[in-house]
Amino acid sequence: MSTPTLRTERLVLRAFSADDAPTVQRLAGDREVASTTLTIPHPYEDGMAEAWIEGHASNWAERTALILAVTTETDGLVGAVGLHLKLEHLRAELGYWIGVPFWNRGYATEAAEAVMRFGFDELGLNRIQAGHFARNPASGRVMEKLGMTLEGVRREHVLKDDELEDLVLYAVLESDRHHG
Repeated sequence: MSTPTLRTERLVLRAFSADDAPTVQRLAGDREVASTTLTIPHPYEDGMAEAWIEGHASNWAERTALILAVTTETDGLVGAVGLHLKLEHLRAELGYWIGVPFWNRGYATEAAEAVMRFGFDELGLNRIQAGHFARNPASGRVMEKLGMTLEGVRREHVLKDDELEDLVLYAVLESDRHHG
């Protein structure tokens, strides 16, 4: 099954292509984006975006991850959204980033809602979880808008740029969606 394309009111979520690499490098390589995510490096070197994009098809084929480009009709690629799948446990971890020029437009929430719906309805997930650095409360507001429940804080759980970071954990269960 090829990578799905999901549509929302304002967004098209589609597979990344090699042509997206320069935009990924520019948007994800922004220090403000990189500093709020565990996995985005800074500086974002040449070739990193290409390598990241190249892995997506096999990740989806193996059902380990679904990573989609967040695009708008007018601006093209504005970010990424994905589910890191643990199908043997019927769960996934939600991740997303939006380029700085496109912040505060609700794109992260809109994209994440679509991917979560796909995860529950098409992949049969029971649980979708997400985490954010304690110093990035904006990401927590997205998780709350998504109907996720605060589950706790893992203190000094990850090392980012040589700093220990608290990780704030949220999740939503399939059963939460109908008893909201």
